[in-house]
Amino acid sequence: MNVNLIKTKKDYNQALERLEVIFDAKKGTKEGDELKLLGILIEQYENENFYIDLPDPIEAIKFRMEQLGYTQNDLAKIVGFKSRASEILNRKRKLTLDMIRQLHESLNIPTDILIQSY
Repeated sequence: MNVNLIKTKKDYNQALERLEVIFDAKKGTKEGDELKLLGILIEQYENENFYIDLPDPIEAIKFRMEQLGYTQNDLAKIVGFKSRASEILNRKRKLTLDMIRQLHESLNIPTDILIQSY
């Protein structure tokens, strides 16, 4: 077993290639241990180099509404008024703390997404 730290893009690509070769290794074997270590190192490299920003709050609301088959009227029931729902979706009204709580509870959107500026 020869596992090294992943410091460069080249190291990363080599680790991914090796991971493919030993992907089905059994737990408790040399290759199984190597697989586990490679997985940890690859994850660490990806977290440090391929950071993904949180989605835009309004886009997250629209996406979740689409997933649930919700209309603007359904959103109005959550935030209070149809005009308020329209203003939110058109970025003319900022989300209040109370709206964030309601959207989190009703649409199950994480609050860390909803509290971002947009």
